Amino acid sequence: MLEYNDTNSTIVAAELKTNLHRYGTGSPIALLHGSGAGVSAWANWAKVIESLSKTFDVIAPDIAGFGGTELKPNTHYNIMNWVEHFIGILDALEIEKISVVGNSFGGALGLMTAINHPDRIDKLVLLGTPCGRFPMTDGLRAQLEFDGTIEGMRKAVSYFPFDQSIISAELIQTRFEAATKDGALEAFQKLMPAPEGDAPEVRAIPEKMLVKVKHKALILHGRDDRVVPYDSALNMHQWLENSELHSFGNCGHWVQIERNQQFLALVNDFLGGK
Repeated sequence: MLEYNDTNSTIVAAELKTNLHRYGTGSPIALLHGSGAGVSAWANWAKVIESLSKTFDVIAPDIAGFGGTELKPNTHYNIMNWVEHFIGILDALEIEKISVVGNSFGGALGLMTAINHPDRIDKLVLLGTPCGRFPMTDGLRAQLEFDGTIEGMRKAVSYFPFDQSIISAELIQTRFEAATKDGALEAFQKLMPAPEGDAPEVRAIPEKMLVKVKHKALILHGRDDRVVPYDSALNMHQWLENSELHSFGNCGHWVQIERNQQFLALVNDFLGGK
């Protein structure tokens, strides 16, 4: 069994030393993590990598600005920078076409890559992925307002799952240490500034861009998601021409953890695994 603090490798992609995990053989799939203080590919996907690697060539990178990937001073991060970095990863690994399994921010990155580089993407699996516009949620606000304290991390993490019992002291401590290592908090605050005003609005990929996506898409969303509202999944399903939607009651933002076996079965079936 893979251990939580697993070994990883480093490649150079889009001129960044990029941390990633790679396991298995078969059709390639990219696991793209969400955002938030202390997030990394391993923190997001550790509980599913081993199972998926029995069928697929699994690549789980730390996207620019997150995890163990190189932080460059004065970098201005935006969605097109992240698309460029992801394409750089595929180029470095000599992967022409890949399916994406993206959680939240990772799902948005997969969608924007499909819009701008449609020939590089096969299928999309989108978990808790934002689209269109919606009022800032308490869950998102807690991520953006993380203050570098252990209590701030405990509060931020509490919004992710519906079942609070899955939040362990080890999980909080691991994310806290990652979020407060040298330069990490400053980079995160620059990457994701705290919201301004009493009723800020989240602006994700607009619907008029989603209609350009012709790829097959599997949308997975917890009905009790307090970070990205369930309505976002309904809107996305309406605008993505070749999509199917599976929702989960008593489930929050971490479908891959809270509905682990259902997630694995759906993903394996949709991506052509066992």
